[in-house]
Amino acid sequence: MPQLIVLPHEELCPDGALFHAKPGTAICDILLENGIAIEHACEKSCACTTCHVIVREGLESIPEATELEEDLLDKAWGLEPQSRLGCQATLATTDLVIEIPRYT
Repeated sequence: MPQLIVLPHEELCPDGALFHAKPGTAICDILLENGIAIEHACEKSCACTTCHVIVREGLESIPEATELEEDLLDKAWGLEPQSRLGCQATLATTDLVIEIPRYT
């Protein structure tokens, strides 16, 4: 089962974390199910950017962003080429390392 590795975030996950999850599960769902209270103001409907994450390793293994997701990401604080919305990016069969931006 692939792993989701979360880099330390001073408020949400000070020590970082590691979770095993089923392929096809959204990053946002994995975080929420494991007690990391990532914002998701639109209730995971791809209508905001509050669940913005940066995929530091494994980006090539997850499905590409849709045009709607890319349009929304343009509005995200701290946007990087590896940015994704946690509600839209799903774990594949490869481990992922993510960073939750300081501000969402």
